[in-house]
Amino acid sequence: MAVLLVLLLSVLLLSIHTSQASPSCPVSCRCYSLTVECGSTGLRDIPKHVPSSTQTIFLQDNVIGQIRRQDLTLLRHLHYLYLQNNTISAVEPGSFQNQGQLLELALNGNRIHLVTADMFQGLEHLRILYLAGNDITRLLDYTFRGLQRLQELHLQHNSIEMLADQALVGLTSLALLDLSRNNLHTIGPASLRPLVSLQVLRITDNPWRCDCALHWLRSWIDEAGQRLLSSAERRMVCNEPPRLSHLSLVEVPLNSLVCIPPLVQLEPRRLAVRLGESLRVSCHASGYPRPQVTWRKASQGKVVLSPRGLVQELGAGGVGVGGAEEPSEESRISLQKTDGERFDPDTGSGMLFLSNVTVAHAGFYECEAWNAGGVARVTFQLAINSSTSSSSSSSSIWASWSQVSSPYSPTWPRLRNHGPALGSDVSREPLYALGSMAFSALGAATQTAIAVGISLLALTALLLVAMIYSRHQQRDKEADGAEKVCCLLVCTRVNGTSL
Repeated sequence: MAVLLVLLLSVLLLSIHTSQASPSCPVSCRCYSLTVECGSTGLRDIPKHVPSSTQTIFLQDNVIGQIRRQDLTLLRHLHYLYLQNNTISAVEPGSFQNQGQLLELALNGNRIHLVTADMFQGLEHLRILYLAGNDITRLLDYTFRGLQRLQELHLQHNSIEMLADQALVGLTSLALLDLSRNNLHTIGPASLRPLVSLQVLRITDNPWRCDCALHWLRSWIDEAGQRLLSSAERRMVCNEPPRLSHLSLVEVPLNSLVCIPPLVQLEPRRLAVRLGESLRVSCHASGYPRPQVTWRKASQGKVVLSPRGLVQELGAGGVGVGGAEEPSEESRISLQKTDGERFDPDTGSGMLFLSNVTVAHAGFYECEAWNAGGVARVTFQLAINSSTSSSSSSSSIWASWSQVSSPYSPTWPRLRNHGPALGSDVSREPLYALGSMAFSALGAATQTAIAVGISLLALTALLLVAMIYSRHQQRDKEADGAEKVCCLLVCTRVNGTSL
């Protein structure tokens, strides 16, 4: 009987303990000691009611779509967080603000496409960061700022095609960097310079473009890269140019890593258009690697007076200077392809598109092309014809500019002809039919002034006609009177003779 009572008491105490412990562990998760396991449970969000003393959480293989700031706020003692193989596409800035003790963070196998510095704010003690197998395409400057104790950074199996020069700044403790199996074509020496503690570098299985931009890497592998790259890692296979395709970078002679500086073609370089028209100007660039091309409004303009008033250049960023008229929302500058899509600077040719041209658009525009071999610039001058009809007299508004050449750019001759020129690469599209600027399109005050002026002119003309007619009548009367006097004199003389 006593044994039975002891057993019943034990069951009762166990049930009480279970009922008290169950609220502190999320549903469908297992909690023991300082660890919570919620892997492969179909979770869509990071669960609530996780014990605040937890140091390790397993949340892998679920369908969690985002990390919100409030999800981890109470977990200040967290050391290990495993979120791999979910569907995470967004990490709210400051989500790890309270995880100052976190040592390892696994976000690999998700759908993250953009990584920013504010994502990792507060992780000053993080040692290992897994970001492999995501959709990352670019690493911008200072992306990992604040992770000064990070030792391993895993970025393999992404789609990274651009690594900014300052992207890895601050990673002074980094010992392992894995950038393999991405879409990197080139990498600059400045990108790796901050990694003073680097011991292992993995950069294989990228479509490397073996040109002058990788000259430094080829030399670095021979001189200092032996200790960072294994024999397999040193086999960086060239994807282009075709003559070097399938060769390892270390097998390519240094004098074969060459670039062709950009050459810009822009015809015509001077054009006059009418107010309200739209304008497209093509800028073509050749070179290797394929140059990137951009347009910009020159801001070093010297303005001149025209018969219709003062026209000034737009300042940097399109801001009007000296009271010049600024383009409206309908007359902004955009970069487009010839098919109307947004311009991609990697295509090697750019289109300057101006719609609803105003006098503020007059001036100089600069087409700039650059690649690893250098920079080339050429200017295009736009004049605004103040007339809206080709049949009326007009005046063209030009702005003069003294060109400043880059050390890398060719010297382009200054154009002297002031007349409009036409070419196959320039099209002008009227936004309205010529001659459509009718009297009714003017303002009411202007219409009234014109009507009064016309009436005064008509009245003046009538008065002139009346005066001329009156004078003619007076002259006719005087002529008739003279004739009568002459007749009387003649008759008097004849009668006197006959007597």
